[in-house]
Amino acid sequence: MQADELCVQISACRICADRFAKTQTAHQPRPVAWFATGARILIAGQAPGLRVHDSGRPFTDASGDRLRDWLGLEEAQFYDRAQVAIVPMAFCFPGYNRQKSDLPPPPICARTWHDKVLQALPNIELTVLVGGHAQCYHLEGKTPVNQRVAAWRDYAPRVFPLPHPSWRNTGWLKQNPWFAADLLPVLRGRVKELMR
Repeated sequence: MQADELCVQISACRICADRFAKTQTAHQPRPVAWFATGARILIAGQAPGLRVHDSGRPFTDASGDRLRDWLGLEEAQFYDRAQVAIVPMAFCFPGYNRQKSDLPPPPICARTWHDKVLQALPNIELTVLVGGHAQCYHLEGKTPVNQRVAAWRDYAPRVFPLPHPSWRNTGWLKQNPWFAADLLPVLRGRVKELMR
């Protein structure tokens, strides 16, 4: 199946409607599909947040600002579907629990769509794995995020495991200066090589 057909099908998906109606946010599904066949860079994340749910565009929040900085990409480059595919483990905002924390991505989304999307993206040369859910899926196993990110050289130059760019990880970033000093320059160089 072609990528544009998949985007249409994913955008119409409502398999989690009942699940989302039972969350604290009681919202309707709004899948955010952002990819095209020619992309060479894949950003695999967790799931859209509420701001992305509202905007219909991935990473339209402070996490997106930080991620674009990590990649060395301007906003227009980042959102160029012909170059960058953004494929989270769930295409919809999963909702909040009673404590107002993000719920995890429903596994049914990845089971239903992920392999089909990856097959429709034959030109991927760099996969950026943002957070634990994406790393567990793409690298298999339940290795802690810190351990995978620390071992980034084992995966580079085709795959880069990253922590989530959330403000919640600011302390981790300060405690691990090697991330900015060692990993990010290599990642930015690889991204620059692949951008047309």
